[in-house]
Amino acid sequence: MKEDNTVINNLHNLLDFDARKFISAEVELKNKLPTWITLAGSLKLKTVLQKYLDCVQQHIQKMEAFYEVEKIISVNLTNRIMLAFIAEADEKLAYCKETAISDACLLANIQSINHFKISAYGTAAAFANALNMEKQAALFHEAEINEKKIDDRLSQLAEHEINMDAKTAVFLHT
Repeated sequence: MKEDNTVINNLHNLLDFDARKFISAEVELKNKLPTWITLAGSLKLKTVLQKYLDCVQQHIQKMEAFYEVEKIISVNLTNRIMLAFIAEADEKLAYCKETAISDACLLANIQSINHFKISAYGTAAAFANALNMEKQAALFHEAEINEKKIDDRLSQLAEHEINMDAKTAVFLHT
């Protein structure tokens, strides 16, 4: 079994290290999405975020299979990037008092997280391909594709509803 090595001396070690960070990122996002779903005012946004939560849960399950194959026993690395994305989103959302603006803010922050994950999974797929790890490469590529599908849904929703609503939102000063 692989131990919690802090030395990365080859591409395989780098892939394993990054994969251990993925689970932390996915778990942090899984824990936060229900709160954000509740905050969303748009029913369509709530629906897309629920689908994203389902996608995140699937990623976690599939990553567990990767850990089993790789004999990774310790996955307790913290993904500080995901924590920073979540903290940034929460900070901005705290300043949004109008629902339409809050929805636009939430959607934009989710897309930032989504783009980070597209990049991370794409890189992991490239590493796995370089290492001739076809099954693992397929797993990471599938996660990347799932993230891109969510990104497309979010982009369409932003363009055709959320940003238009935010543009016309009227904030009443009391």
